Amino acid sequence: LNLQLEDLREKKVQNVMSRRKQDLVVCASLVDKIPNLGGLARTAEIFAADCLVIPDLNVTKMDNFKALSVGAGDWIDIRECKEENLARWLITHKKKGYTIVGLEQTSSSVPLTNLQFSSSPTVLLLGKEKEGIPVEFLHLVDVCVEIPQLGMLRSLNVHVSGAICIWEHTKQRLMAQE
Repeated sequence: LNLQLEDLREKKVQNVMSRRKQDLVVCASLVDKIPNLGGLARTAEIFAADCLVIPDLNVTKMDNFKALSVGAGDWIDIRECKEENLARWLITHKKKGYTIVGLEQTSSSVPLTNLQFSSSPTVLLLGKEKEGIPVEFLHLVDVCVEIPQLGMLRSLNVHVSGAICIWEHTKQRLMAQE
């Protein structure tokens, strides 16, 4: 029985590893709550994002990150970019041809329901919990997107918001393949 389970696991690993990753980098460098980072790692891995960028790689060794990510940290490339290096990191990715999409409620934000993700590689920039994306980074994004909300509250948790945008990106890519 153990050999069969190991065989099945090995086949699953080979299947997953042979899949192509999306041209999507989830940038959570401004997120500092470990439960949100763990949830984002799980979501980014499930939808085959190219990588997740976080403010401190040491977080991935913490028990609560491991518990919430459910092992996703073993399957997705996780990189570090501290907030003080974020502007330079974003500029570098723009020069590499990435479209920078900021998830933020601004006067010029495009509703997610109206956003057509570019065919170029995308960086999804997530903001700080409760504060959003600081103004010094907003001028570096190509487009700001917001999730239409119908209730009284004007804010979703950053992991939930990120997950919704990651899914929309994935859905558009899947529909383009059909």
